[in-house]
Amino acid sequence: MKTAKDFLEGANAVITRLPTEEAIQRHGADDGIWIDVRDSADIAKTGTIKGAKRVPRGFMEFAADPASPYHKEFLTLDGKYYLVCGAGGQAALAGKTMKDMGYTDVTNVGGVPDWKEAGGPTEEA
Repeated sequence: MKTAKDFLEGANAVITRLPTEEAIQRHGADDGIWIDVRDSADIAKTGTIKGAKRVPRGFMEFAADPASPYHKEFLTLDGKYYLVCGAGGQAALAGKTMKDMGYTDVTNVGGVPDWKEAGGPTEEA
């Protein structure tokens, strides 16, 4: 049986985790798309990274699949993506899903609380 820890270790093995300070420096400095993978209730409580798109982790397969009627047009296989969540776990798992689907440039930037604490730009939900 695979455990949650096994899935998370597998995701962390293939998705780069960017230190918060470096992520803040990249924000707005390149053409990457920032995505918050938390559900809307969590985003409403804490806000999110300024300019972040919202794609809940449980919806990622549908949003990232060009053949899906729920595909998000900003998700293209050759794009650059920075994923964030509450602490980094959901972002790692969503990132692995995207990699498994053929996306090549996906980075985990960790959690919104760390981002806010480090002074990264935010916006309300």
